[in-house]
Formats: sequence, structure tokens, C-alpha cells
Amino acid sequence: MIELLSFNLAESLQAESRGGLFDFNATLPLMALQFLTLMVILDNIFYKPVAKILDDRDEYIRNSLTTASASLNKANALTLQYEQELADARKDAQELIRNSQKDAQEVVSIKIKTAQKDAELLIAEASQQLMLQKEQAIKTLENQVEALSDQIKVKLLKY
Repeated sequence: MIELLSFNLAESLQAESRGGLFDFNATLPLMALQFLTLMVILDNIFYKPVAKILDDRDEYIRNSLTTASASLNKANALTLQYEQELADARKDAQELIRNSQKDAQEVVSIKIKTAQKDAELLIAEASQQLMLQKEQAIKTLENQVEALSDQIKVKLLKY
């Protein structure tokens, strides 16, 4: 058994002395070739499709951002336009209201003046009629007073 252990130890020492940690035989170029082949295969199978997907995604995002910014600019322009139109409409409405109020004031003042003139005419006519009636009443009363005074004279003179 000791012989067997010493034989194994001797073989392992010879193996280490032959290649050691780095053995530069035909396996090194074969390993390099395998590594390069694996890199090419992985590049064609995985990296290029993934890179294409990422590039497409970046392009889609850029296009979406460009479209969104264009839409935002258009919306801002429309907002400004509508605000301007609204302000103009408000000014026009205020002007229309002011003109309508002015016209209404003129119509009211004309109607008031007409009503005052009509009232003055009615008052003048009424006062004329009252004056005529007063004069007629006075004449009638004067006639009655004269008739009564004549009757009183006649009665007084009779007694």
C-alpha cells in the first residue's frame, strides 16, 4: 500500500512538471476558436436582435416625443388663438351692451320727453276746460245771483 501511495505521488509530480497550470498545446488555439465562434454565434443570435429592438424602441420613443411636442405646440397655439378670439368676443359683447344701453337710454329719454309733453298738453287742455267751466259757472252763478237778487228786491219791495 505504501508503494501504491508513493507511485501516485510520483505520477502527480510528473504531471505537474509537464504542463503545470498553463499547458500550451493544441487545446489553447481550439479553446480560442471555440470562444470566438461562441462570440459570433451569440452576436448573431442574441446581440443584434436585442440591439435592433433597442434601436427601434429608441426611434419609437424619439418619434413619440417629437409628435407629442408638436401636438403640445399646436395645442398651445390653438389655446392662444381661442383665448384671443374669446377676448375679442368679450370686447364685442361689451361694446354691444354699451351701445344697447345707450340706445335704450335715448329711447327712454325720448319717450319720457314725449310723455311729459303729452302730460303738459293734457294739463293745459284740462286747465282750459276748467277755466271755461269756471267762467261758465261764474256766468251762470252771476245770472242766478242777479235773478235771486231781483226776486229778493221784488219781495222786499212788496212788503
